[in-house]
Parts: sequence; structure tokens; C-alpha cells
Amino acid sequence: MSEGTGRTSTAPGPGAPRPEAPARRPAPRAAVPTAKGAPEEPVLDLTDVTVVRDGRPLLDEVSWAVGADERWVVLGPNGAGKTTLLQVASGRMHPTRGRAEVLGEELGLVDVFELRPRIGLASAALAERVPAAEKVVDVVLTASYGMVGRWREEYEGPDHERARELLVTLGVGGLEQRTYGTLSEGERKRVQIARALMSDPELVLLDEPAAGLDLGGREDLVRRLAALVADRAAPALVLVTHHVEEIPPGVTHALLLRAGRVVGQGPVDQVLTAEALGEAFGLRLQVERAGGRWSARSAIA
Repeated sequence: MSEGTGRTSTAPGPGAPRPEAPARRPAPRAAVPTAKGAPEEPVLDLTDVTVVRDGRPLLDEVSWAVGADERWVVLGPNGAGKTTLLQVASGRMHPTRGRAEVLGEELGLVDVFELRPRIGLASAALAERVPAAEKVVDVVLTASYGMVGRWREEYEGPDHERARELLVTLGVGGLEQRTYGTLSEGERKRVQIARALMSDPELVLLDEPAAGLDLGGREDLVRRLAALVADRAAPALVLVTHHVEEIPPGVTHALLLRAGRVVGQGPVDQVLTAEALGEAFGLRLQVERAGGRWSARSAIA
């Protein structure tokens, strides 16, 4: 019996899907009182983080902190280091140099398998691991154990209810018995976000959630993300994208990357300027904001 979950689980046998975390969701951490007026500790705190692969820095001395009530967008061109940044933030990659604290735990000094269920992650790499024959409801449910692919673990009624509610909220409530492989790209994206929210995480990381969507799918997803961003009870959120048009209204902060280095960071209104975005993307840009939505186009006639 899993502590604090009421679930049972047995170890996978040969050929069975392997859990990416132990079959136990950590018990909720006790709230730590802070002095009146004292700032809360950030949920994510990177100090001079460098990630080197094959002698090349994918991230280069990145320092960045995310507060518990903040909603961030991370922007930059291909190869800027956005996905690598989220791999560090999700505890799936350790820095080569520097210090990374996630939910108050320092990477390298914490059992990441206990940490990961506290983080909701939706990414292309994780989506590729979902079995095509997996039922949609199980894709969401298995996030409670940090697993990809259901095996012998058992779930209680409230787990099924939460999974169904999340699917309804994301607009795919009628698909819970469909297999993942039969879904459209837009439906898969929304199922992935439902999965990211399943474990009631303290930090949500969405890596290019609108990638591959047509205009209608993008706009529907942005509308649903805007509702999540506006929910004061929702956890801290980080969204990675290439396009300012995919930023939902209500995002509070922005981080700009180019070639693994920070170009700008801070409140979204101060960072998403033509100058800063132009530096990040290596273009002269015109940037506009209307109705809470952003747009950018080349300034070259």
C-alpha cells in the first residue's frame, strides 16, 4: 500500500513499461510559515547554471528564479536552450556547473524520483513515450505515479474523477476511452496538459504546447491556457514557445534566450519589446499587444 495514497502497486516484470518514478506519490509537504511581509522562496531557482554536451554549452551561466504565484513564458529561436532549460527545471537533467533548486530541493542532493511527481511536465519527448494503445484516461491517471504506460497499479474513485474533470476542462472529456494513438495533434496536446496537472503539482512546465496546431487548435488551446493562468489557485507555470502569438493573456513574466544565454527577463511588459525580442531572434521586429495578446512581425519592408 502506498503511503498517503491508498493505492497498491507491484514491481513491473520483464518487458513491462518501466516507471519513471517510484510507485508512490510523496506525501504533501508541510507548509513553512514565513514572517509577515517576507517573500516566499521561489519554486525554481537557478544560479549560474551551465549545461555542456559534447563540449558545447547548451545553457551558459543562466540565473533565473520563478515565484510561486508567477506565470512565465520562455522565448527564443531554435537552439536557444529552451528545452534544455525545462529539462533542468523538471529534474530530468543536472547542470554541468552551477546550482539548481527546484521546489526547495537542490539537484544533486535530492532523490529526483521523489521530486518529479511534484512537477507537471508536458513535452514532445515525454509524449513520444506514451504507448499508442494507451487509453486516454490512463495517460492522465498514470501521472499520479510518475509512470508512462499503465501496468498493475490501482487507482481510487477520486483519481478517476479528477482525471475526467481535467479532460473536460481541457476540452477532451468525451475521449477518455479512446486510445492515444487515434487522437489528433490538438487532442494529444490537451491530453498532455491534463496529464501534467493530474498530480496536483507545485510547478507546471509546458514545452511548446501549441506546436503543430492549426489556427483553430491554437486559439482554443490559448483560451484554455488563459483560464489556467488566471486561476489564482493554480501552481506556478512556465510555458516555452517560439511565437509570441501563443502567449495566453495573464502571463506575468518573460525570459528570453539566445544561444544558451539570457537576453532578458522580468515582467512581461518590460521584456517583450521590439529591441529585446529582436536581439533574441536576430531580427528587426515590430511588436504589438492588443486585447492581452501579442504579435510580432519583421520590421524590414
